[in-house]
Amino acid sequence: MALGAWLRPRIRLLATAGAVGVVAGALALFALAAVRTPEFASTQTFAVGALVLGFAVLGWSGSVLAGNAVETLQTHLDTDTGWTERDSRRAMARLVGFGVGVMIGVVVATTLLS
Repeated sequence: MALGAWLRPRIRLLATAGAVGVVAGALALFALAAVRTPEFASTQTFAVGALVLGFAVLGWSGSVLAGNAVETLQTHLDTDTGWTERDSRRAMARLVGFGVGVMIGVVVATTLLS
């Protein structure tokens, strides 16, 4: 498999989640800046984006570390939840993109407010 064919869907996954995060971060900043000061809005919204990013990185590493064990346990207990390591890693990658997007959106929106 060519590197481009392998990399393209992964970049698309991060980019689409990041684009949603940029819009959400900018909108949250403008909404909070209407109620509080722009500095407070920028700090708090950026912190929420960083929190989402941190949770996603931790969740992704947990999926990699314990994913096979959880899948084996589900098979052994005959619980058909449909949870897979691959789906969990994919969800965490979306959250990584969203968290980074929120932080980028806050930075861009803060410079527009200044």
